[in-house]
Amino acid sequence: MSDVEKGGFIAKLIGPKRRWREYKARVRQLPPNYRTAVEAIERYLMHFVPTDDDRAASMFEDLADLFEQAAADGTSIREIVGEDPVEFVETFVQNYSEGGYAPPRARKRLISR
Repeated sequence: MSDVEKGGFIAKLIGPKRRWREYKARVRQLPPNYRTAVEAIERYLMHFVPTDDDRAASMFEDLADLFEQAAADGTSIREIVGEDPVEFVETFVQNYSEGGYAPPRARKRLISR
């Protein structure tokens, strides 16, 4: 049994393996610019590990929902994340976790996307 299936550290990052794979499949179906934005946000979200598997999985699934709907509606990425992507992500994650530490390098990387 893998760490994800047992509920170890990896599972806390990404949630149950099946849900993670379904989420990644959904992200792959997004238009390229939306997919790039989601992947950048995903990397940043890894610094804000929710305390349980279900919340971690829900956080990523909700991110996919948000960008799928935006792509379907033709909403621009800038309209979703606003002028400050870091602020968007930190606000988004407050619904799922008390947060974590995001190093300055991760903040710069997200902003540059």
